[in-house]
Amino acid sequence: MTHQPRRALRHRRGAISALLATTLAVVSLPLATPAVATGSTTPLAEGTYLITLADQPLVTYDGSVDDLPATRPAEGERLDVTTPDAKRYRTHLTEEQRQVAKKVGATVRQHYAVTTNTFSARLDAAQLVQLARTKGVTGIAPDRLHHASDDKNSTDFLGLSGRKGLWAALGGTAEAGKGVVIGDIDTGIWPESASFEAPALKAEKPTRAPGGKPGRDDPHRPYLDGTTTVMHKADGTTFTGTCQTGESFAATDCNQKIISARYFGEGWFQRVPASNRAGYTSPRDSQGHGTHTASTAAGNSGVRATADGRDLGTISGVAPAATIAVYKALWQSKDGKQDGGLTSDLVAAIDQAVADGVDVINYSLGGMFESTYDDPAQTALRNAAAAGVFVATAGGNAGPDASSLDNTAPWTTTVAAGTIAPYTGTVTLGNGKSYTGVSTSVDGTVGSASLVLADAVRTAETADAGYCAAGTLDPARTAGKVVVCTRGVTARTDKSAEVKRAGGVGMVLVNNGSESTDGDLHSVPTVHLGGPAATAVRDYAAAGDATVTLSRGGAGATYPQVAGFSSRGPSLAGKGDLIKPDITAPGATILAAVAPPGNHGHDFDFYSGTSMATPHIAGLAALYLAEHPTWSPMSVKSAMMTTATPTRTADGKDSTDVFAQGAGEVEARAMLRPGLVYDSGDQDWLGYLEGVGIDTRSGVKAVDPSDLNYPSIAIGELFGTQAVTRTVTATTAGTYRAEVDLPGVKATVSPSVLHFSHPGQKRTFTVEFEVTTAPSGVLDTGSLTWTSGRTTVRSPIAVTPQSVHAPAEIKGSGSSGETTFSVTPATSPLTATARGPVSSPLTEGTLTGTAEIHHEAAIPAGTKASQISVHFDVAEGNVAGVVWGPMIDGVLQSAAFADPDSDGTSTISVPQTNADAIFVAVVALDYSGDGDSVTPYTYQVNHISEDSPVTGKATVTPAHSRVTPGTPTDLTAAWSGVPAGARSTVWIEYRNGAGTFLTLN
Repeated sequence: MTHQPRRALRHRRGAISALLATTLAVVSLPLATPAVATGSTTPLAEGTYLITLADQPLVTYDGSVDDLPATRPAEGERLDVTTPDAKRYRTHLTEEQRQVAKKVGATVRQHYAVTTNTFSARLDAAQLVQLARTKGVTGIAPDRLHHASDDKNSTDFLGLSGRKGLWAALGGTAEAGKGVVIGDIDTGIWPESASFEAPALKAEKPTRAPGGKPGRDDPHRPYLDGTTTVMHKADGTTFTGTCQTGESFAATDCNQKIISARYFGEGWFQRVPASNRAGYTSPRDSQGHGTHTASTAAGNSGVRATADGRDLGTISGVAPAATIAVYKALWQSKDGKQDGGLTSDLVAAIDQAVADGVDVINYSLGGMFESTYDDPAQTALRNAAAAGVFVATAGGNAGPDASSLDNTAPWTTTVAAGTIAPYTGTVTLGNGKSYTGVSTSVDGTVGSASLVLADAVRTAETADAGYCAAGTLDPARTAGKVVVCTRGVTARTDKSAEVKRAGGVGMVLVNNGSESTDGDLHSVPTVHLGGPAATAVRDYAAAGDATVTLSRGGAGATYPQVAGFSSRGPSLAGKGDLIKPDITAPGATILAAVAPPGNHGHDFDFYSGTSMATPHIAGLAALYLAEHPTWSPMSVKSAMMTTATPTRTADGKDSTDVFAQGAGEVEARAMLRPGLVYDSGDQDWLGYLEGVGIDTRSGVKAVDPSDLNYPSIAIGELFGTQAVTRTVTATTAGTYRAEVDLPGVKATVSPSVLHFSHPGQKRTFTVEFEVTTAPSGVLDTGSLTWTSGRTTVRSPIAVTPQSVHAPAEIKGSGSSGETTFSVTPATSPLTATARGPVSSPLTEGTLTGTAEIHHEAAIPAGTKASQISVHFDVAEGNVAGVVWGPMIDGVLQSAAFADPDSDGTSTISVPQTNADAIFVAVVALDYSGDGDSVTPYTYQVNHISEDSPVTGKATVTPAHSRVTPGTPTDLTAAWSGVPAGARSTVWIEYRNGAGTFLTLN
């Protein structure tokens, strides 16, 4: 969410803060303790940024520019970028971008015009401040790195195969997904895989019978028009792509399955030196991730998978008749530290995919933290969805921590990873105890053999061999034994490779904590154990003279469960008013095609991650769009969500954790019969964005975020009573009756009965929620279900009663005093505790001419709230301000601008912290003409914890009072003994961690 700027008299003109507050915004971020300020020749603020301008991109342009007709497609149609009007408007946008860059002395690196009006350029802090003051600039975001998100047959588990499966109902695998193109934005593709085997592309067009009717030839067969691949799709529009040649990739590597392949790496190549690049500069995949996702979504059916001479059975893509367009935007570095893709390259890939005409985008990647809704890549995906493209995104692999999701915007389908029937192996110890874990590599019986901890057979020069890193095991001591190796530090399969090198005959891989257990193609027979079983095996082996037998099979865990690694909500960007993830799909131990160079020479391998779950949803969307080509992306998502079923807990019960599973596990056979759907489009999303505080410059009126017409219902702050509104569209006629299950909350649906006489009919209803016995501040979950005969339409519900509405900040002055302010409690009693005041020492500095100085410091553990202040004494006509952002592992994650107030002080108040450090660039722009103006400044950071040292005394009264919920009541904050000439900060804390800043002086 962005915030509106204040005017700062002589310090600046125009709106700066709202433009640079991108991924940082005003969410919880850390603030640094004072550090020695040092000048820098290469300041952290300098780098590549994406600058978004106000004019609409092609997919949403409505003709508002004189003499340039609209390019936005009509409802139900797709964007055509080849029309003269589209070409003219695209030229207009790129020239506009070039002129904006020229104003600040920058050079455009990449232009984007289809899904976002954005360009990328390398900028320093001074240029950032100047751009932020430039008319027409609506957003500035750093070019950050994104990473691939890392029944026994998932297609069987989903109910696709078999005589009664969904494929059969759709006419067989040869028809399942026909006429649909899936765009895979990933690490590329290994075209030689059997999963992509298909006839070569040829110039001959599909034949048609007299009268324009389809002939015997497949009307959706792709063909070549010169170097362009053309495919007439199920929705009546045309896909046009190309096979971009490059390193070890020829035009003939495309075929009637892989109909287009491109790569996007300009930003990554500029950042990563050639000496640290690995893989192929082409669409060819060196890592395997993109090959795995593409083959999962749309690989051929009935492909025999083998590895190391082992028959792993047959595999199929979810939509085996769909075609694949490859957009490689994730890259491999030799040191592994710069693997991934930059925002600029991802936006280029999204832009091109929409221009080409894909129907579905698979986006199995994410950042280190949650992307904001107005992040350039998320904006591009929004406009892709507005153009009719279904977008499936990975939720991330940072679970089970709360609020660890990425890709949480409402216009994408955010996917969690679930388990399927596990491949199992059993560890039988010499003491008679047995433990079953996950294994894809134990085919027979191993042992009885000696069982040893890795540390017991390490080489003489190795201090710690517990992780079985390469070269740490002594062959003389390891030969013939089963080795216990600990998860972590090195890749799981590298551990078994080390055991094999040292002559071991098997491995028991044990977790240290709550990590998932995974199936991998190991070099020796391996069983992966977690929890108490891992501890028991480790302890038994440590006692000495241990023996073990490894055998195939055993009773596996209950499924489907949400995998431990799958990222959880709630979304920080959504503030509890939107349930994310949306849905769960198979994502643990998924067998699919891979690229041999990155997978020990294997053509197929088992991968786990939300990256693996996402292409299941992308493939299911392709099946849907082949049957209903004109359905909107949100209607398809709604059909999946409202027909999903709960996942399971470890003890086999239905899960109620909506921030883990979303609506639940996708049900392929049920999704085609949703009964009702909740639809939404670009105008709805813009209203939602305005509602969460993002200025879209669209003129669309803000709506309460909880009122977005979504297939789930969420209220981040249920304060007393609140009503939400939804509109449903019938897919079949019927009479539907509502039922709500939400403990401790009274829910009234009006009307509670909806009658539909024909498909396409719409009805609007409200649900009023009133807290009764639900505890304050505790998430309450349930569901709304509409029922008509055997058809049920189920929406998950998540509401959180809140304790108080209070101002974010109040102010006071002087060494002592008091101020009275109003709060509105939701419950009684009301408690308020004053922490502080804290007044840290000032760091003084000066800036000469146009210059910047940066600060960087760590955030101490236990910090509840922080406030950073930079006071400037700026000469008339000059400009000063602060560019700042959070740092994780020494890397700047995003940038925002803190504009000075009328007194010349830039202040950033942040409740809670979640990063390692803060970077602050103190910037002055000299417009005097002589270039030697001096700008003095002071810098201070006050961080508040339960035991932080205080300067003076602060109280709040009453600290504990009986109140009437929902009725405003007054509190009085008082302070004494604080320094009158320096900033002091007090944090007034209420129940559940909510609070108010008291800023003094």
